[in-house]
Amino acid sequence: MKKTTLLLATSALVLTPLLASAETLNWARAGDSLTLDPHAQNEGPTHTLAHQIYEPLIIRDHFGQFEGALATEWAPKADDPNVWVFKLREGVTFHDGSAFTAEDVVFSFERAKSETSAMKELLTSITEVRAVDDMTVEFVTDGPNPILPNNFTNLFIMDKGWTEANGVTKVQDIANGETTFAATNAMGTGPYVLTSREPDVRTVLTLNGDYWGTDQFPLGVTEIIYTPIQNAATRVAALLTGEVDFIQDVPVQDLERVGGTDGLEVRTAAQNRVIFFGMNSGPDDITRDNVEGANPLGDARVRKAMSMAINRDAIKQVVMRGQSAPAGMIAPPFVNGWTEEMDGASMTDIDAAKALMEEAGYADGFSIQLDCPNDRYINDEAICQAAVGMMGQIGITVNLDAKPKAQHFPLIQNGETDFYMLGWGVPTYDSEYIFNFLVHSRGGDRGSWNGTGFSDADVDAKIVSLASETDLAKRNATIGEIWSVVQEEQLYLPIHHQVLNWGGKTTVGYPNVSPEDDPKFKYFTMN
Repeated sequence: MKKTTLLLATSALVLTPLLASAETLNWARAGDSLTLDPHAQNEGPTHTLAHQIYEPLIIRDHFGQFEGALATEWAPKADDPNVWVFKLREGVTFHDGSAFTAEDVVFSFERAKSETSAMKELLTSITEVRAVDDMTVEFVTDGPNPILPNNFTNLFIMDKGWTEANGVTKVQDIANGETTFAATNAMGTGPYVLTSREPDVRTVLTLNGDYWGTDQFPLGVTEIIYTPIQNAATRVAALLTGEVDFIQDVPVQDLERVGGTDGLEVRTAAQNRVIFFGMNSGPDDITRDNVEGANPLGDARVRKAMSMAINRDAIKQVVMRGQSAPAGMIAPPFVNGWTEEMDGASMTDIDAAKALMEEAGYADGFSIQLDCPNDRYINDEAICQAAVGMMGQIGITVNLDAKPKAQHFPLIQNGETDFYMLGWGVPTYDSEYIFNFLVHSRGGDRGSWNGTGFSDADVDAKIVSLASETDLAKRNATIGEIWSVVQEEQLYLPIHHQVLNWGGKTTVGYPNVSPEDDPKFKYFTMN
């Protein structure tokens, strides 16, 4: 039986002595983590901070390859393909010294499957999580799931005793504005301990002197000071003056300036993420347009016309300064199910777009609001501004409303937007992840980010079947069928695949720019 952790006023009370030669990394990016509750928000910057404090069973390293974290072995059970067996790492402790066991894994997965969890779509095929012994966990699925481990790389393990003692067994309902103890405090097994937290201002982490991976990773950073800096010019200035050592999002207009400065470097890589617009096509009428009694987005001809109006090459050259790859589908090339043919399908054709608008009965156009974040994706607001002009060419007047991601994302999750920007990374590297969140009907344990109103029982059944189809050729054929519907219905307006630009001092070393845009600082060195 695990000991119960006493209520802590703040996790900063759990201090870890710094090593004799402390190496502080001042880290900045455009936006902060939305919460410290590791199951409350499925969002990149939120996961990135969590990876320093908490750990999943499996991680992807900076090359995108699987690596054991809190698990050392995993495989389907020899006599039952409906069961995956995970052997846990022995000798691991949480930051307060309590032992990590299978009890924590079972608790964390059950918590992540709950109604307010943003991670539940990843776990839909799991019918039971059971502890065989202190160091062995079995995951029972409703059919053989060949890619189950792919879903676990951002599924963080919490200390059951700490969570119970602090009254946070339920996942924070972030979409409805709830705040909890777990949103601002943390107790993980990871390489860094939370020392202080001021959301949107400053977060300080210190090295976990009892980390299980002390002899396996460089751990060259002993203190991390994380400062969100939304303004691009201010962020670059902080790097140029030495105020910060490392930034994840070097603005495209400043790449040459940063890369050409002595003592600084820029490292670039394709990201596993697509930027796109979503449209609320399901209802008979919508509220954020000027069309009474009808929904222009409900007509596929209008949606296709809107796609044709977007000049993706112009966005690449003018807005992104060449740092993007125009997209024709909402899957990155990293992902199983992506095809070159579908990704090249989005073409600009204003005359054809106008013809479709006329055919649909909107020759005179209409007006609509576009909701856009201004601190989440590279040049997000500028992309939206460009789209406003492009839609105007086919008679659609777009009123842009840009706001921080903390206010933007709940609009999508709560169905309070009709036209919106979203970016989607695929940590499982498989199309099922996209379908579960963005295509399946909203409701239950799937479709939580499907703001389109699209619902099709046949498509839903095909999506569900992917979790238990072991014939990979048949499974891939089903994936292709689902993509055909997504493309034909023009559920989304793909814009581009993002390109990552990490900038920092040449004294900051790391193995590679992670395609997930999630630096794991245990791999970093400070020279």
